[in-house]
Amino acid sequence: MFTRRTFLHKTLTAAAAVAFPTITASLLSTCSGGRRLKNIGYIDGIIGKELEGDWQSILKRTVEFGYSEIETGNYLGDSAATFLAFCREIGLTPIAGGVGFNAADDETLRRFDTLNELGVKYAVTYWPWLTGGPFTLADCKQSADILNHMGALCKQKGLVLCWHNHDKEFISFGEGIPFDYLMNHTDPGLVKCEMDIYWVKKGGGDPLAMMKKYPGRIPILHVKDMADGRAQDFECPGSGIIDFPSMFREAQTQGIAHYMVERDNIQDGMACLQSAGEYLRNLRF
Repeated sequence: MFTRRTFLHKTLTAAAAVAFPTITASLLSTCSGGRRLKNIGYIDGIIGKELEGDWQSILKRTVEFGYSEIETGNYLGDSAATFLAFCREIGLTPIAGGVGFNAADDETLRRFDTLNELGVKYAVTYWPWLTGGPFTLADCKQSADILNHMGALCKQKGLVLCWHNHDKEFISFGEGIPFDYLMNHTDPGLVKCEMDIYWVKKGGGDPLAMMKKYPGRIPILHVKDMADGRAQDFECPGSGIIDFPSMFREAQTQGIAHYMVERDNIQDGMACLQSAGEYLRNLRF
């Protein structure tokens, strides 16, 4: 897919070639930094409709796009074992899967057992709140307590619990912001954060600053871009305004290993994965 960043890259490369004939596109790319992402992944919801059909062919195509990791909480096909065997065959590794928030302990433990069957390392609760927000100090205290409890249960099952942020974690409750409260009042050994880059920026926060503030607490990044303009709508990675290279440099310095592409409200998830995969594979930082 031809994106705005693709256009800019080609335009700058052409201009440099005229001014300095010996400079090539690959050299220009190297000048921006020599590092690259070793693995890129995606959350399965981006292609939820497509996976309702010939899911084997769809997963194979995503591997062809350059993806090697998937975030999924459910197996496809007859069993978790056959699903994992197929994933291994095509070179796709399940990394994380979802878990509900504040369910009864026996239900939560059963969910962790399912995630263990899928071979994932991380259990993610995507809305760690009991209300719709904006969140009060009392909401923050309650959520932190629940996360610590869930994290202890998760550890018993050999998994790592993560909570996923949205924009409302950056609306002040008068004594700070909920994002900082959850990070500062949960046990670092039990609770991590799957940080969604888009939602941090949408909420008025600085994703790079958040990573620097909480090293070792963010093992997974949700890589989602933001469209230009006042609406700040969702965009496929590489087609928006977010400065991913600076964040990826910091992420790799910290040892963050998982970069999961996501784009909400997408009509053609495969096209988004294809364009994002091309951008992320070729990105040097």
